[in-house]
Amino acid sequence: MDTRRNMFFSYKKDPAKLAGIQTLMNIAKEQNFTIVDTAKEANIIVAVGGDGAFLQAVRKSGFRSDCLYVGITDEIEASLYCDFYIHDTEAMIEAIQTAGVEVRRYPVIDVHLDGHTHFQCLNELSVRSSIIKTFVIDVHIDDLHFETFRGDGIIVSTPTGSTAYSRSVNGAVVDPRIPCMQVSEIASLNNNQFRTLGSSFILSDSRKLTLQIVQDGNDYPIIGLDNEALSVQNVKNIEVELSGSIIKTVKLKNNSFWQKVQRTFL
Repeated sequence: MDTRRNMFFSYKKDPAKLAGIQTLMNIAKEQNFTIVDTAKEANIIVAVGGDGAFLQAVRKSGFRSDCLYVGITDEIEASLYCDFYIHDTEAMIEAIQTAGVEVRRYPVIDVHLDGHTHFQCLNELSVRSSIIKTFVIDVHIDDLHFETFRGDGIIVSTPTGSTAYSRSVNGAVVDPRIPCMQVSEIASLNNNQFRTLGSSFILSDSRKLTLQIVQDGNDYPIIGLDNEALSVQNVKNIEVELSGSIIKTVKLKNNSFWQKVQRTFL
């Protein structure tokens, strides 16, 4: 962080929390950081508000790999992207002054819709039915037609996203040091006529996943990109692979991913 001094704060304009935000800015100035007005000017982007605010800050700033992201939660709650609590300013100052932080790198998912529209995700991509009818998707791994899925939808998550939506459908929790993506089913239909794998599976960073949506009247899928929803019509082909870019975050050295998982779920 020594060479990165331009800091941008991303937060909701909630009057009840502005005093806390101002305190953070004052501390940053005292530590010789420069507060800038836009994310484009910054090489450190501070997201205040919890994991949702962190995901929004990354998305709104364009998934930049040339800056550091810092997550600060404003509530005493479980948080996997935010190592700092807004009212524990002494811990922040101590971490800065004693080199108690380190940079961790998280992979990003690239998503292409019908070969032209491009999105990125830090947590997960989800494709779900928007009507009360089973969704039919041909699942391809590289050039292999792996299965034909029938059910409510599919989730493709990063390792850090494995603790979110994917985990709620019994996906595995994946170490973020493993560059991979996890594919999980949402309410798959399995019987004598229809058959899917029935469990989550993990793909390496060299694989490409292609989801071909069968056009059978369910033509308005809901596509979730982290904590945003995109409603599009007649999407036929979704290509998903790990991006070559990464998101760099500032984390406390004594607060590992697995310590957070233990604290949050056990």
